Amino acid sequence: MATQETVEHKYVYAFAEGNKDLKDLLGGKGANLAEMTNLGLPVPPGFTITTEACKAYLATGAEPDGLADQIAAHLASLEQAMGKRLGDPEDPLLVSVRSGAKFSMPGMMDTVLNVGLNDRSVQGLARQAGGSGEQSAPGGADRFAWDSYRRLIQMFGKTVCEVPGEEFEHALDDVKRAKGTHNDLDLDADDLRGLVDAYKKIFSKHTGREFPQEPREQLDLAIRAVFESWNAERAVLYRRQERIPAELGTAVNVVAMVFGNLGPDSGTGVAFTRDPASGAQGIYGDYLANAQGEDVVAGIRNTVPLQDLERLDKQSYDDLLGIMARLEGHYKDLCDIEFTIERGKLWMLQTRVGKRTAAAAFVIAGQLVDEGLIDLDEALHRVNGAQLAQLMFPRFRLDHEFQPVAKGIGASPGAASGKVVFTSARAVELAAEGESVILVRRETNPDDLNGMIAAQGILTSRGGKTSHAAVVARGMGKTCVSGADEIEVNVPQRRFVVAGQTVVEGDVVSVDGTTGKVYLGEVPVMPSEVVQYFEGSLDPEHVDNALVRAVHRIMSHADARRRLAVRTNADTGADAARARRFGAEGIGLCRTEHMFLGDRRELVERLILARDNAEREASLAALLPLQRADFEEIFREMDGMPVTVRLIDPPLHEFLPPLEQLAVNVAVAQERGEDVAQEEALLAAVRRMHEENPMLGLRGVRLGLVIPGLFAMQVRAIAEAAVTVTRGGAVARPEIMVPLVGAVQELETVRAEAEKIIAEVVGDSGVEVLIGTMIEVPRAALTAGQIAEAAEFFSFGTNDLTQMGWGFSRDDVEGAFFWRYLELGIFGISPFESIDRDGVGRLVRIAAEEGRAARPGLKLGVCGEHGGDPDSVHFFHEVGLDYVSCSPFRVPVARLEAGRAAVETDGSDSR
Repeated sequence: MATQETVEHKYVYAFAEGNKDLKDLLGGKGANLAEMTNLGLPVPPGFTITTEACKAYLATGAEPDGLADQIAAHLASLEQAMGKRLGDPEDPLLVSVRSGAKFSMPGMMDTVLNVGLNDRSVQGLARQAGGSGEQSAPGGADRFAWDSYRRLIQMFGKTVCEVPGEEFEHALDDVKRAKGTHNDLDLDADDLRGLVDAYKKIFSKHTGREFPQEPREQLDLAIRAVFESWNAERAVLYRRQERIPAELGTAVNVVAMVFGNLGPDSGTGVAFTRDPASGAQGIYGDYLANAQGEDVVAGIRNTVPLQDLERLDKQSYDDLLGIMARLEGHYKDLCDIEFTIERGKLWMLQTRVGKRTAAAAFVIAGQLVDEGLIDLDEALHRVNGAQLAQLMFPRFRLDHEFQPVAKGIGASPGAASGKVVFTSARAVELAAEGESVILVRRETNPDDLNGMIAAQGILTSRGGKTSHAAVVARGMGKTCVSGADEIEVNVPQRRFVVAGQTVVEGDVVSVDGTTGKVYLGEVPVMPSEVVQYFEGSLDPEHVDNALVRAVHRIMSHADARRRLAVRTNADTGADAARARRFGAEGIGLCRTEHMFLGDRRELVERLILARDNAEREASLAALLPLQRADFEEIFREMDGMPVTVRLIDPPLHEFLPPLEQLAVNVAVAQERGEDVAQEEALLAAVRRMHEENPMLGLRGVRLGLVIPGLFAMQVRAIAEAAVTVTRGGAVARPEIMVPLVGAVQELETVRAEAEKIIAEVVGDSGVEVLIGTMIEVPRAALTAGQIAEAAEFFSFGTNDLTQMGWGFSRDDVEGAFFWRYLELGIFGISPFESIDRDGVGRLVRIAAEEGRAARPGLKLGVCGEHGGDPDSVHFFHEVGLDYVSCSPFRVPVARLEAGRAAVETDGSDSR
C-alpha cells in the first residue's frame, strides 16, 4: 500500500484535466472529449483511465496498485456533478464504458452502455424517465427502462463474459416474432421485461452465475474487458493491417449516460463537417430518433439524413451546426462527430479528425488552405503517396453484383479486363488485332516481357509483391494480381480452373490489382482523371475538377519543397517519355538485360555458345549497333537529364531455355531421329552454366570479368550513342553503373577498360561519362570508403541488398513463410516493400557516410523498388541521398513524399 511519502502514479484523469494533445496517454476519444469539455461544449461528465493503466494490466493480469482507489475518487466526483449515485435504486446514475486507443480502430474495441442498472435501479430509472407526458417513449417510461436494462445484459454478456451474441439476437427475434413485428419499437414494457428474464437465463447458462447486481462490480468488470479487448483477435488483425504499434494499449472512458431512446424528442446521430467521400462542403450525416448510439452503427433501423433533424428539432439542429463549425475551425480539419439528443438537449459524445477517401484528402487540404486555416506545408503533411497512388489507378465501377471467383495479392494497383491468354506470343498477337488481353501464367519470367507489355493486366497463380510479374508490372504501370493460388493454371491446355469453373483462352476476366480480386466477365472500368492530369491531357487551370486542381496545387508545393530529386527506372524511349511527363528528372536505372530479349535472343545464344574469340567477337559486333540504337532513343527522350545505364546484371542462363524443357525437347527429337546437333550444343551450354542459386552466382560484374568484350561492347554502345545524340543537337548525360560489385578491385578493373574506350569514342565531343557502381552486396556497403575511391556515384540496389542482407530468396520466401512472419509480428510489412531501417537501412547509412567521407562529391541515389515506397522515401531523405529512382508510374508518389519528407524533417528549409 502506498505510504504518504510515495507519489502515487496517476492513472485516471477527469475530462477537464486533459486536452487533444494527450492521445498517447488518454487515447484519441478521451483526449478529444477533454478538448471539447475545455471548449465549453456540452459533453456529459466523465473520466478517462489511461493507456498506461491498460499496459500495466496486460503485463501482469491484474490492476495496477492505486487504480481502484483513483476510479472510486473520480466516480464520487462524477456522482456529485450529476447529483446521482451509480446504481441508486431511486435515481440511478448510469455510465458508459468505452475504449479509446491513440489511433481510431472503428468497431475493433469494446463498449458497454447503461452500466449501473440492476433489478432495483431499473425501477428508479423508470421513475426518473417518467413525467414527460406525450414526449415519453412508446409504452412510457417503463418501456425505456426495461429496454435499457436488456441492452446492458446483452452488451455486458457478450463483451465482458463472452456469451455468444447470437443467442441474445435469437431471443429478441423470438419476442418480435411472437408479437408479429420486425421493429424493436413495437415491443412494449411487458415484452422487454420478459426479454430481460430470457437474457438473464442465457447469461447464467453460459457463465454459471447470475447477472451481477452490484453496480461497482459491473463497472470494474467492464473496464477490464475493455483492457483485454486490446488483444482480441479482431483488434490484433486490424492493428497489423493498419500498422498500429501493438504496445500502445487502449484508454477507457467512463461517461455519464445520456439517452437518445427516451422518445420522439430524443435521438442519436453521426455527422461530418464535410463529405468524407468527396471533400465537398455541406451537411453530411445520419440521424435516428428514439435510439441509442449503438442502434445507428448496428443498422437495426433505417436512419434519416442529418438535414431532416432541422424539421424534427430545429433548436438542436442549429446548435449542432454551430458546434460543427466551431470544431472544424478549432481542429482545422474535417471532423467526425457523434451526438445524442436527450429530450431536446444536445450532447456531444465524440469528435475526431475524420477518416476520408484519398480524393477527399486532397480536396479538403486545398479547401482549408483557401479558408486560411492551414498553410501549404500543412496541406502537404495531410496527404500521402499511398492516397495519390489510389487516385492514379483506374478502378472498377461495381454498380452491379460482381462476385470475385478468386483472390490473390494486389501486386500492382489498377483495374483491367480482357481476354485470357496463356502465352506472350498470343498476347502480342491479339493485342495487335486491337483486343484487350489478360496474360495468365503460373509465374512470369523475362521471356514474357513482350506479352506483359501487350496485356492490359497480368494474373499469376504464384509469387508475391516482389515476384517478377509484380515488379515488372509496377514498372510499366500494369495491373497485376499475383499469387492467386486458388487458380489452377494449365498452360499447355490453355485453360485455368477456379471455384469449379473452367476458363479457356478467349474468355474474358477482370482483375483488380488493388484488392487482388479476380472476376469472370468484363467489369466496367473508370479512368483516372489524375493520370490524365499528369500526362498533360487535363489542364488544372481550366478544368472544372476540384480534385485535379487540388492535386496540381499540392504537387507544385511538394516540388518546391523537396530536396530529393526523383528519377525513373526506364528501359525504353516510351517509358522514358512517360516518366518525363510524370515529372522524372532523369533515369536512375536503365536495365540493359531487357534489350537482349525477343529477336535478339539468338544473338545472345551465339555469344554464349561461341567456341573461340572470333565467334564471340562476331556476336558482340552484331549486338553493338542494336544496343547503340537503344541508348540513342533513350538519350534523346531524356535530353539534358542524367541517364544511369546498368551494365548487364542477371546470369546469362536467363536468356536460354529452361534446362528441363530443353532436355526433354532434345530427347524427343533424338528419339525421332532428327538432327539436333545445334540443340545438343545449346543443352550442353545450359548444363555447363546451370547454378543451384544463380542470384549468388555468375552475374553482374562477374560476367563482365569472365566474358571478354561483353562490358566493353556495352560501354562503347553507350559512349557512341551519347556522342551521336550530342552532335545531333540534344544533350546526353550518361552514367555507367557496374552491378554487383563487392570489392573495389572489381570496379577498378572494369573502370580501367571503360575509360580507355570512352576516351577513344568521346574525343572532343564534350560528352562527359560518369562511372559508378550499384551497392547491392553487403560487403560493398561495409567497404564503401574503399569503393568510393573508384566510383563517382553510388546507386543503392535495395532489392538485392535486402535479399542478401536477410538471406532471403526474393522469388521464394513470400509465399513460403512471409505470411507467418506478418502474423507473428516479426514483420510489420515485407522488407521488400518498405526498407528495413534497422538492418538494410543501416547498411545504406554506413555506405553513404563512408562513401562521402572518402569522396565528398559522391552522388548517391537508390534504384530498387524502395525508391517509390512512401515510407522508404522519407528514410532516403534522412540519410542524405541525392535522388530516388522508381518506375514511371510511381514518380508522382515519390515527388509528393520527397516534399513531405522535407517539410516534416527540415522545418522551414526550402529546396
